[in-house]
Amino acid sequence: MANAFNNETTTEEVVQDVDLSGCHVLVTGASGGLGAETARALASVGARVTLGARDVSKAEAVAETIRAGGRERQVDVTSLELTSLESVRDCAKRFLEENERLDVLINNAGLMGCDLARNSHGWELQLATNHIGHFLLTCMLVPALRAAAPARIVNLSSAGHRLGDVNFEDPHFESRAYDKWEAYGQSKTANILFTVELDRRLAASGVRAVAVHPGMIMTELGRHLSPEDVQDLMSRGDPKSDRPAFKSVEQGAATSTWAAVSSELEGRGGFYCEDCNIAEEKADADSTTGISSHALNPESARRLWALSEGWVGESFLLT
Repeated sequence: MANAFNNETTTEEVVQDVDLSGCHVLVTGASGGLGAETARALASVGARVTLGARDVSKAEAVAETIRAGGRERQVDVTSLELTSLESVRDCAKRFLEENERLDVLINNAGLMGCDLARNSHGWELQLATNHIGHFLLTCMLVPALRAAAPARIVNLSSAGHRLGDVNFEDPHFESRAYDKWEAYGQSKTANILFTVELDRRLAASGVRAVAVHPGMIMTELGRHLSPEDVQDLMSRGDPKSDRPAFKSVEQGAATSTWAAVSSELEGRGGFYCEDCNIAEEKADADSTTGISSHALNPESARRLWALSEGWVGESFLLT
């Protein structure tokens, strides 16, 4: 049953009456936008928050702002470049050396709609950033999550998952024409499929995983978009809806914040959330809400897991 929250709900409403004292949360992509607001909201109700960011100086500025909001707020910053497996491994090892437990991991960082680019491994950059880096980071941090059980993993996906399934034959556009929206959709589908298999593997140990769609927000995620791209995104909304095309940052960060703290999700996982509620499957092909069935396919989720282990060169026997 849906709760009273909706697309206009803000982080302040979500954390009202929540106490996260003693909890440790790691948020990736926390040097601005949704990540910074999510971190601020969680720190405001007692959580110790670690900001994972590529730009450490920007993240330090965010940390200072959060600390200024209250003397007891605990905020750390750690370097994390998701396109570099070395950086991801260093970040995870550093965290495990310094901390025994992690109550919530929020995989917030992302890249959207960029022209074709590849990292040093030759991987398409949206898939490398949005999925592969987070896959490695999450799997390496599982010992700390298990130590804090019940613990949660929140993977930021998008309604953009409907733009593309995972192409297992050519995920990195090596032999097919590159389309930035198909690539983005593939990476966001991967976020959900990863959530499905991750939750299956970790549920018995008290660690649950959910994927969330924050909504359309103008943040640094869209730094590669042209004005034409923005108009295209706006046109993809439901023309019969009176809902605003874009959310504020406080509204956009609400669903990931809700997924991190909601008592409704205790002992539950493996699904996709939007507007601070668990989403249903899309009613029809033209629906602009809900989740597409291809993103919940357990066979695809297992196949992606095996492929991801091959990419990072490491097996994770988490069951």
